[in-house]
Amino acid sequence: MSKSHGAKSYWLMKSEPDAYSWDDLVEEGEGTWDGVRNHRAANNLRAMQVGDEAFFYHSNIGKAIVGVMRISVAGITDPSDPEGKWAAVRVQPVQKLNRAVTLKEIKADPALAEMEVVKLSRLSVASVTEQEWRHILLLARGKPSG
Repeated sequence: MSKSHGAKSYWLMKSEPDAYSWDDLVEEGEGTWDGVRNHRAANNLRAMQVGDEAFFYHSNIGKAIVGVMRISVAGITDPSDPEGKWAAVRVQPVQKLNRAVTLKEIKADPALAEMEVVKLSRLSVASVTEQEWRHILLLARGKPSG
């Protein structure tokens, strides 16, 4: 099934929680996702549209998906880039997951074996298929997979 015009896309965005955490985003109400200096990750940021949803992933500490956020402003230039060539978006928190879904769980789940976060582990902004998205939300609810 091809993506129809206006269809929502899904993403996974990593942040080190000691630098910027889910709780920081919730406290701010809206944040700028900037500082990305990888071309593939930046291209993912450029592809985002208002209304797309993304998993908030705590990297380094925790290594787990902890929440869902929505893209509130797309297609902006990274304010932390003096040359103005890198992309950024603004995001708003939607909901904290009932329970975090760890990278270990994701890697152990055959249904998630093709995820960019597994295949390209250093990628800070990754695409997520609708099927992967729904599966992770089920895991977060504590429901058995399969």
